[in-house]
Amino acid sequence: MTSADRRRDAVARIIRARRIGTQEELLAALERAGFRATQATLSRDLARLGARRVSGPEGAVYELGADGADGADGGLAALRGLVSSIAANASMVVIRTHPGSAPAIARAIDLAQPPEVLGTIAGDDTIFVAPAGELRPRRLAARLAELLGTPSALAGEGGDRTH
Repeated sequence: MTSADRRRDAVARIIRARRIGTQEELLAALERAGFRATQATLSRDLARLGARRVSGPEGAVYELGADGADGADGGLAALRGLVSSIAANASMVVIRTHPGSAPAIARAIDLAQPPEVLGTIAGDDTIFVAPAGELRPRRLAARLAELLGTPSALAGEGGDRTH
């Protein structure tokens, strides 16, 4: 386990153990637990963990995903249901999303760092995904469908399509 993994585990434990309303509070608690981090590093850790700041009657607090996941999927679990379709041709995968959802889904894919993905480019409701190495786009489409909780079905003449 790397020092970054240990730090993220500590962040998750702190968030689960008590109400944390600001990153400053979290940084102080993290330091008391023996970890030093910058605000930028903490922000990346929070994103990686899928943590979000939620408003409640007693003010805003950080929470981890409802499933208690550590965010290893980059937050993809929280975005399930926002994907309309996944299609592949000979060179790339195209993900169609609900309007306005593509940037968040592309960011979550990037944060999850699946080894099959070289990179993503997002518009408002469309994401282009470049496969890494010699991976066939059809296999990448199936993997992304799995990560995004989208049922797989092949169709279409213009390429492999996953809906």
